[in-house]
Amino acid sequence: MPRTRPHRTKRTRASANGRGLVRYLGAAVSAALLALTLAVAVAVVALPAVVGGSAMTVLTPSMEPGLPPGTLVVIKPTPVDDIAVGDVMTYQIRSGESAVVTHRVISKTYAGGEVTFITQGDNNIAPDAAPVQEIQVRGTLWYSLPLLGWVNTALNGPNRTIVVVAIAVGGLFTYAAAMVIGTLRDRRRGQREQSTHEVSEVDAGEGAAPEKGGAAGGGVTEQDDDGGPGEGAPMQRILSLSSP
Repeated sequence: MPRTRPHRTKRTRASANGRGLVRYLGAAVSAALLALTLAVAVAVVALPAVVGGSAMTVLTPSMEPGLPPGTLVVIKPTPVDDIAVGDVMTYQIRSGESAVVTHRVISKTYAGGEVTFITQGDNNIAPDAAPVQEIQVRGTLWYSLPLLGWVNTALNGPNRTIVVVAIAVGGLFTYAAAMVIGTLRDRRRGQREQSTHEVSEVDAGEGAAPEKGGAAGGGVTEQDDDGGPGEGAPMQRILSLSSP
């Protein structure tokens, strides 16, 4: 009988199942990373643009623990009449300059037809020195995202071109490396499976040889104890009598 090696078949099936699981997990991780990237892009760029707001990065610990350094804060334009005590407000340190502060409103005053605010950082022991005039107000906090502020700073800072190019090159290199590694792995697995198939064929051929030899040996005529022909003898006699 031909000899077979079922354990090799089981191993091949297990290997195929393992490859399928790895590919499924890889696709799931890639999809999750893509979804996360799109979500960050929407939160940092798309939503602020819709309401005319802006994304900023917290650089100091004055608003800890709620807004620690590195937090991304998205500010939306808010009419000063709608700003209330307790709101987190972003304002220019000096009117017309780009430097801003994001602190909480602790007092709101109407005087001479103008509105002024007193602000203070949650982590500060004293209010800010100067009242905030209406012209200095940039808006109020809409939402915040921890740690993404550092990403925002890198992408919008003076070296953002270098950062974007580095990210693009790194992504392409990672993708190319993954493709090469996957191709080499599949090639090695294909070679192992081909070797296993060839070994199985050789084993089957070795098992069939004795059967062929046994069939040839089974054609030898047996003889009776007295040296005459065996079961084949009566047929031979009948044929002899029937012949002319």
